[in-house]
Amino acid sequence: MNFTLTVLGTASALPTTERHPSAQVLDVRGRLFLIDCSEGVQMQLRKAGVSFLRIGHIMISHIHGDHIFGIFGLLSTMSMLGRTADLSIYAPASFAPVLEFFLSNFGEGINFRIDYHPLKMDSPQVIYENNYLQVSAFPLNHRVETYGYLFREKTPQLNIVKEAIPLYGLSLEEIATLKRGEDVLRSGGSVRILSSEVTYQPYQPRSYAYCSDTAPFEELPLWVKGVSLLYHEATFPKDMAQMAAKTFHSTTVQAAECALEAGAEKLLVGHYSSRFPSVDFYLDEIKPIFQNAFLARDLMVVDIPYVPFQKK
Repeated sequence: MNFTLTVLGTASALPTTERHPSAQVLDVRGRLFLIDCSEGVQMQLRKAGVSFLRIGHIMISHIHGDHIFGIFGLLSTMSMLGRTADLSIYAPASFAPVLEFFLSNFGEGINFRIDYHPLKMDSPQVIYENNYLQVSAFPLNHRVETYGYLFREKTPQLNIVKEAIPLYGLSLEEIATLKRGEDVLRSGGSVRILSSEVTYQPYQPRSYAYCSDTAPFEELPLWVKGVSLLYHEATFPKDMAQMAAKTFHSTTVQAAECALEAGAEKLLVGHYSSRFPSVDFYLDEIKPIFQNAFLARDLMVVDIPYVPFQKK
């Protein structure tokens, strides 16, 4: 059951020879979500071996060029490849004129429906869900309207410890009750079979949060609390805190502090300033605050592993 992130680009405003601007693909059990769509995204998708036609959802954080300049080319290529499946796009309301311009000038021959979902919220809201996944959007603190995205697997139904079935002579109705987390009462309530003693959760739900671009704000760690993998922009090192504040971005230290307060399991930073050919020194500033941190690299693949729970 895949829960795998492919990083397509890690640069901020200006691409470099080593770093493309922001874009990522999250594969959740074979369903692909493209998060931001920067210049050069098509080439990065090809290098990563990701099928254009398997992308079902595009999440745009905000309408700055380094996050959307690849959208026209990608939509056109999807059409030339014969796409017929619907495509959902989630983006701020300011994306509407961009999409309208594309469809008016380059939309001839497109044979798939673009289902555009304009975002407008001041706190987290669920924007998509299926049987096993829930996706929320939440506002970030940037110069223009900007949203982050949180992907969480739903809590799976409890499993019954097989040995408990013959031990207690459980009926199908009782098994269903226990799997809902409810206790079973027998003999007028004098005999109780505890769900907590005869069931177990088959696996630990996984989660991923995407936070770019943003200056720090109080609510963010609460909104991504306990996330398995937190991607947080770290455009600047700590000695450029004034520049970060002026441009509504974050420093290495601020990204680490957010991960620490959120209780994230792992921190991945990116969206690096083009001032620095190498950002290896970023980890020297991050790890003293949050040890389980990593630098995002173009075409990096990060797997959030499936962790089965032990039976009780």
